[in-house]
Amino acid sequence: MAVHNEGLRLRKKQQTRTALADAALRLVAERGLDQVTVEEISAAADVSPRTFFNYFATKDDAVFGTMLDGSDRIRETVTRAPADRPVWDVIWAAYREEAVELESDAERLKLRMAVCNRNPSMLARLVESGSAAELALAEALAERLSGNPPGPDGSPPPDGTHTPHDPAPEGYSLLLAVTAGSALRVAMMRWALGTGDESLIALVDEAFGALSTGFAATHHP
Repeated sequence: MAVHNEGLRLRKKQQTRTALADAALRLVAERGLDQVTVEEISAAADVSPRTFFNYFATKDDAVFGTMLDGSDRIRETVTRAPADRPVWDVIWAAYREEAVELESDAERLKLRMAVCNRNPSMLARLVESGSAAELALAEALAERLSGNPPGPDGSPPPDGTHTPHDPAPEGYSLLLAVTAGSALRVAMMRWALGTGDESLIALVDEAFGALSTGFAATHHP
């Protein structure tokens, strides 16, 4: 019974979080960020402002919803990957999984991207979040390249030693992380602005494939 009640409680919390995020996204899309208050978002979700702050620190956070959680998923996928798998294949697979996750909620994602484009402060927050995510991914990649990947929870190697396979894993890992992040952003921009003929997954594969073979080997009409 206790397990059943805990499950109900968690589902209720998730429903409330989703209701607040949806209300914030809808209202901000209609009016603009500065024209919407926390009180209005809370009322639209049928909760109190106090409840709102149990789930989100700001209006921006509510509009983003779970959109910014992807960096944690990508880093965890990279950390869990077999040590003998080529690093670019690992990164590509991690971003492909994220594309699947993002596209499963396509309508909300496209609306969030449109809202960010119309609200400079949110666009700046998105860029800042992306930069922080790339730095965090670069750290995980540096550990992987050193031959001492962190544990699934991000903890450092037990003995703290490194046996580098690359002369400068930190610099190389940052290059990999920033390049991969840019590939995802380009794919998302094309997907959001496109006609809907191509999936986000296909566009991610196209971007990563071009990087994998090198731009010099890419055909242009």
